[in-house]
Amino acid sequence: MQLAPLLETRGLHFHFGKRPILHDVNLRVEPGSIYGFLGPNGAGKSTTMRLLLGLLRPGAGSVHLFGHDMARHRVTLLNRVGALIENPSLYDHLTGRENVEATRRLRGVAAHRTAEVLELVGLADNAHRPAREYSLGMRQRLGLAIALLSNPDLLLLDEPTNGLDPNGIIEMRELLRRLRQEHGKTIVVSSHLINEIEKVATHVGVIQEGRLVFQGSLPDLQRLQTGRARLVLETEDADTCRNLLPRLLAGATVAGAGTLWLPWLSREHTAELAAALTAAGQPLYGLRLEQPSLEDTFLHLTEVKADLVQ
Repeated sequence: MQLAPLLETRGLHFHFGKRPILHDVNLRVEPGSIYGFLGPNGAGKSTTMRLLLGLLRPGAGSVHLFGHDMARHRVTLLNRVGALIENPSLYDHLTGRENVEATRRLRGVAAHRTAEVLELVGLADNAHRPAREYSLGMRQRLGLAIALLSNPDLLLLDEPTNGLDPNGIIEMRELLRRLRQEHGKTIVVSSHLINEIEKVATHVGVIQEGRLVFQGSLPDLQRLQTGRARLVLETEDADTCRNLLPRLLAGATVAGAGTLWLPWLSREHTAELAAALTAAGQPLYGLRLEQPSLEDTFLHLTEVKADLVQ
């Protein structure tokens, strides 16, 4: 039985003045997932995240958290949400621990949570240092520690790896995995980096020009690659092969004097093609499957939608 979504938007629209930003966005975030919210810069990711937190009011549509309409139960529902939007606001002259403590006291959270969240994000050994001495990656983790103070069920993270060095990106990635697997958090993480999302997400939504152009599990997105895969055949004379085997090479494109490209159909078709070429006395120098990367698939989705919009 399919679980009810932890977060859902229904027909979400937003305009900035007269300029439309979001068009009928219907997100669905499953409990226990890491939802990678992907899109080029300016596609509408940050606007959507602000709408999810009630920082902006939608022009039309609704946001539902934990099965309830946020417009009616905003304060109660947002108590179960932690967020890190852009760079965290920190007091640079205070230590990491003092930054967490300041927020903990304002929110009335139990005192033991300060040590717990600092340990959770890997900052316990550096909690005595002033925030001005923290690297960008450490600052992001400190912001995440503050977002985790109330032990939220849902985390909303807007571009949390933006500007981080490779070590910082790896640390953030591993932290998100642990939060999901060991602490049961559901996480929505926005990014324009498909390669990073691929390594951490269970589900993906792709937004372009304010429209959701794909939504599904990571395997669903990966299956789109197979539909765009091609065989590359290397032989002596591409035209001769295509004339000898018109059925098997239907739809083939001559990419060079000895190279053919054709859509990948199945393993059986590939095996039959190799056997037929050999039986016809044609040399077979190479036969390989080329699949687009997830980055190629992401670019294809966003470019196709952009063309349709224009």
